[in-house]
Amino acid sequence: MMVPSEEHQLVPKEIESAAEEPRVLCIVQDLTSVKTINEKLTLNLPASTTVSKLYEDVAHNAGYVNGTFCLGWANTGDQTPLAQASEMSLVLSGFEAGKRNFLQLTDKDGEQPQIASDESGTADSSGLDDSSQDRFIGPLPRDGTVGCSSDYSSPSYSYSSILNKSDTGYVGLVNQAMTCYLNSLLQTLFMTPEFRNALYNWEFEDSEEDPVNSIPYQLQRLFVLLQTSKKRAIETTDVTRSFGWDSSEAWQQHDVQELCRVMFDALEQKWKQTEQADLINQLYQGKLKDYVRCLECGYESWRIDTYLDIPLVIRPFGASQAFGSVEEALQAFIQPETLDGPNQYFCERCKKKCDARKGLRFLHFPYLLTLQLKRFDFDYTTMHRIKLNDRMTFPEELDMSPFIDVEDEKSPQTESCTDSGAENEGSCHSDQMSNDFSTDDAVDEGICLDNTSSAERALKPKSSLTFELFSVMVHSGSAAGGHYYACIKSFSDSQWYSFNDQHVSKITQDDIRKTYGGSSGSRGYYSSAFASSTNAYMLMYRLKDPSRNAKFLEVEDFPEHIKRLMQREKESEEQEKRQREIERNTCKIKLFGMHPVKMMMVENKLEVHKDKTLREATEMAYKLMDLDGVVPLDCCRLVKYDEFHEYLERSYEGEEDMPMGLLLGGVKSSYMFDLLLEIRRPDQVFQPYKPGEVMVKVHVVDLKSESIAAPVSVRAYLNQTIIEFKQLIAQATGLCAETMRVILERCYNDLRLLSVPNKTLKAEGFFRSNKVFVESSDSTDHQAVFTDSILWKLLDRHGNTIRLFVSLPEQSPGSLANRTSCPKASADSEDSLDGAKGSRKSVEAILEESTEKLKNLSLQQQQQQQSSSTSDSQKSSEHSDFEFIESPAQELDAASQPSQTENCTRTASDTENQFPSEERSDSDVNNDRSTSSVDSDILSSSHSSDTLCNADSGPLPLANGLDSHSITSSRRSKAHEGKKETWDTAEEDSGTDSEYDENGKSKADAQYLYFRTEPCSQEDGSGEGQKCLLVHVDKRITLAAFKQNLEPFVGVPSTQFKVFRVYANNQEFESVRLNETLTSFSDDNKITIRLGRALKKGEYRVKVYQLLVNDPEPCKFLLDTVFAKGMTVRQSKEELLPQLKDQCKLDLSIDRFRLRKKTWKNPGTVFLDYHVYEEDINISSNWEVFLEVLEEPERMKSMSQLAVLTRRWCPAQMKLEAFREVVLESSSVEELKEKLSELSGIPLENLEFAKGRGTFPCDISLLEIHQDLDWNPKVSTLNVWPLYICDDGAVIFYRDSTEELIELSEEERNELMKKESSRLLKTGHRISYSPRKEKALKIYLDGGPTKDPGQD
Repeated sequence: MMVPSEEHQLVPKEIESAAEEPRVLCIVQDLTSVKTINEKLTLNLPASTTVSKLYEDVAHNAGYVNGTFCLGWANTGDQTPLAQASEMSLVLSGFEAGKRNFLQLTDKDGEQPQIASDESGTADSSGLDDSSQDRFIGPLPRDGTVGCSSDYSSPSYSYSSILNKSDTGYVGLVNQAMTCYLNSLLQTLFMTPEFRNALYNWEFEDSEEDPVNSIPYQLQRLFVLLQTSKKRAIETTDVTRSFGWDSSEAWQQHDVQELCRVMFDALEQKWKQTEQADLINQLYQGKLKDYVRCLECGYESWRIDTYLDIPLVIRPFGASQAFGSVEEALQAFIQPETLDGPNQYFCERCKKKCDARKGLRFLHFPYLLTLQLKRFDFDYTTMHRIKLNDRMTFPEELDMSPFIDVEDEKSPQTESCTDSGAENEGSCHSDQMSNDFSTDDAVDEGICLDNTSSAERALKPKSSLTFELFSVMVHSGSAAGGHYYACIKSFSDSQWYSFNDQHVSKITQDDIRKTYGGSSGSRGYYSSAFASSTNAYMLMYRLKDPSRNAKFLEVEDFPEHIKRLMQREKESEEQEKRQREIERNTCKIKLFGMHPVKMMMVENKLEVHKDKTLREATEMAYKLMDLDGVVPLDCCRLVKYDEFHEYLERSYEGEEDMPMGLLLGGVKSSYMFDLLLEIRRPDQVFQPYKPGEVMVKVHVVDLKSESIAAPVSVRAYLNQTIIEFKQLIAQATGLCAETMRVILERCYNDLRLLSVPNKTLKAEGFFRSNKVFVESSDSTDHQAVFTDSILWKLLDRHGNTIRLFVSLPEQSPGSLANRTSCPKASADSEDSLDGAKGSRKSVEAILEESTEKLKNLSLQQQQQQQSSSTSDSQKSSEHSDFEFIESPAQELDAASQPSQTENCTRTASDTENQFPSEERSDSDVNNDRSTSSVDSDILSSSHSSDTLCNADSGPLPLANGLDSHSITSSRRSKAHEGKKETWDTAEEDSGTDSEYDENGKSKADAQYLYFRTEPCSQEDGSGEGQKCLLVHVDKRITLAAFKQNLEPFVGVPSTQFKVFRVYANNQEFESVRLNETLTSFSDDNKITIRLGRALKKGEYRVKVYQLLVNDPEPCKFLLDTVFAKGMTVRQSKEELLPQLKDQCKLDLSIDRFRLRKKTWKNPGTVFLDYHVYEEDINISSNWEVFLEVLEEPERMKSMSQLAVLTRRWCPAQMKLEAFREVVLESSSVEELKEKLSELSGIPLENLEFAKGRGTFPCDISLLEIHQDLDWNPKVSTLNVWPLYICDDGAVIFYRDSTEELIELSEEERNELMKKESSRLLKTGHRISYSPRKEKALKIYLDGGPTKDPGQD
């Protein structure tokens, strides 16, 4: 910002005032643990308290060691802490006295605060007694009462409190957004010694792959950090990036069991050709036999399948009682079922269908056994996915020996696999098995019992099949969503821990038992939102085998490549810590400056260390603003600035060597002020800006030239009087103080004459930054009432004038002469020719003619008004640019030489006045039904056209429903006294607005409106023929008057062109409400003019679609047309006939097509020829209608009739016949059946019907229609539940009940299923339950998903 000259910068004497020291209320939220996150510590401190003393008080009240935590501002994006050693007072550090100041207590350097040890027992970190310490393992509710904030007492939780990291020794994982399921699995894998050690033994080869995309390498890095990092929690973004996920995946919650399988598969793919190639199989894979045994001959066919986890049903299908334990569920899993009756099995040996027994038999158990508790199910009653919260116990040690060979029949063929083996016709239970990895003869490293006899099996020690529980993955929530966390037992010390994202805490066996589920346990954190509970979802057991049970690798035993990796991560962490320390000491503040070359205000962000001096910060700002070589450094200084009010708060004289941390009040995440780099000329001197001053921008007004000068800055005090203020301005501007008029603009459209000499600036409403207009002349204008003065009119024009960019049509408007709807007179051809010639003139020539015409018009109006008794407020100044417009006709009468084009406008307005403009029609770029948000208030208008004709006054709605703030209540009431304007009301019909009454006169009384144009260049490159106008116009002008002013530049009457407002992304909407003003427009808005007839009173733009009931795409757009209020359907059909022939090549007879209601894609009421729009048929803007070609004369003659579309289903042929219309005389079901029987030949007693579902044509799969529809509803009329057929267009399917459904082979069914899926996918008519779109969980091995949308 350039400094004004020295004589213009006046600083009055500073006024000092003393006040009692205020107090600062600090509210501190402790974010270091879940236990304390909902508790707040409140401190009420004197304003002079230092920041270091604040730290001491917080430490004392919170029970922490001072220096082991950080305090930062809450509710801001930046978490930069307050400087602990700062001796600045709270007020100077940015605290506000008398208000609540919210702070956050956070970890320091990633470590939790140390709890202070004192005799009073504030905290005790030395010993942890389970009986005295509360425990926490997940998002569970707390019971107990909350202590008052002053003593910082913490509530008790149902689980243990979060312990310090030094107590647990474990690091948490940061939840990216909804990645708790990932964190739970990663912590479980990390706490599995065999998996962690094997991962460490794998070495990454840099030459083979980018480390960013290597899943094993990123897991290795993560595990090293989890084992060695000093942080409380670390990020998982590098791991998810290696999965090929982007940031959106963080917001997708998935199933932890699904992730486990997908991640294991990805690791197997990545580990091919390495020592770890078979690691997943060695640790997690088991085998089972899927068998079918004939009960007559004992022959058994079987196949072997592998599994990575065992899915256990919580509640059997159709049962009301759930299994009580994991053992019960395992027994049910291997319980065989009997195949009898229609389900008999075809025995290869018996060569016939026989009763058989089908089941599963475990052969091998993996070393690490994973059990999935299937808590998510589907409720076929509500058709919703649900979560089963039933109680299911699980033991800490699980003996799996009872689940081998549950039946031992003595048939010699029991184990026969003749003609079968692995290639047998038996199949894996895909609904039971969650994994389909199949290997026939793979060597299994687990416990093999395949070829072990019963006697040998009995000799095996029971401990060989005993598994110990070490991980419980818990889900808290419902089927709609929730939260995962893991309870994991460390094999190092057998202690259970809760890994809940970044929080890790000790827990006990009692806490594990609370995850069994059921109503006995306490409800979960999400219970209020999801009405669900917290329970175990996935269990991991390890085989108890001392020979195989491994221990974790210690740091000193790490392989060399892991030691190198650990060193790199340690250095990276140290560097990050140093960078974080720098960030904590860096002041970040907005920097503004008026660039002397660009002559525009430039904004930057100044980042300066708190120990840098003001002089050094000024040099940094100088370089940041790129001023080197433009102005000398000594001509620049930093001042305190309020960008919102454009107010210079203070300067810093004599403080050049003060550190920025002290100058700005400390290091903060955000500041309540900004800095401005002020620049002076070499011959100027910087003036001091002192606190308490107000800034005033003074605009000098010259009445003779009707100009308003650029502002001059003056600084004043609020207790100054108007007389003193005038003297300040007089010294700054050189004007005479005695004849000076000072007008304060408090807000938009609110001008106040400061006429009371002894009134203070504060009493007049001055604030930090103010804007005044001053005028001092010897004219008599100052004697007039202010609102009647020339000065008021000039300021009124200045405040309401906006600048618009108007794009004119590219083509010559003369070519539209044949299209105009003006009545032709004898000389019309010459008029049209003249109009066409005029349109070829340059924009500059038109501007000259228009300006001359407006001057003549203005002078005539002034003479007329001065001789009449009109109000002084309607008088124009001598050289005014105001334009007086009453109506098109009056304007033409007043003009000395009206153009032929304007004559045409006048005639048209007389003959076509019965139709007002429609509210809005679609632009060329918006040809669909969708409407922008700007249409919402207009489209919601009701139909009440009678109100419109008499609506001479009322509140003004905003054009397009935008910028409600642009109309204020403080309009110039005196100036408009006695006037009436045309205001719209909310009750008006959205399509019947007009600026003119029946005589073509303007409804609004006359008012002065400014309109000035100048040519400008088109910068958007839309074409060489595109012309553009820069229009300066009073935004209170109506759209009708605005269009009339544009007529000379467009070259056609205003009724022959349309105005489109251009929004963001070049989206256009037509502005057509002629009686609306331009108040919703603002400076530099863009307008596009397009040639074409604008809608008249009572007209509506209508989209016509052809209804083709038997086509694959039954809805086809034909054309846009115009319907009018009072027009009959037959008249609209007559007008459509030539348009259909010219534009759509449809040569129709008027009696062989009908119009009918269109609702989305559904055909509705048939419009009869005698129906009248707006009387019998409601019509609105952007209306859509169906046109249906008839094969025979219209059968619909009365509104009491009902036309339904029927379609026969032939189950024996698996096909649907074409649609055929049936016209009913009543809503009787009996009549419908009779008509259908007559149409199809099906006997009445055998005819069944059902109503179609969804959007027309109610498509449904041929495989589902026979059983899924509600056939033959028990009703006697169609207009009752469940049919509710009350209007034309309903779809009815019917069939012969005696016709049996054809039996398809499996191959035919699969082929038909593919065809139907493809057909329904194309039409988009398949309706299925989908509460929300779930994205499939994928891990991409090539670093990321392809761009092919078909992969989703």
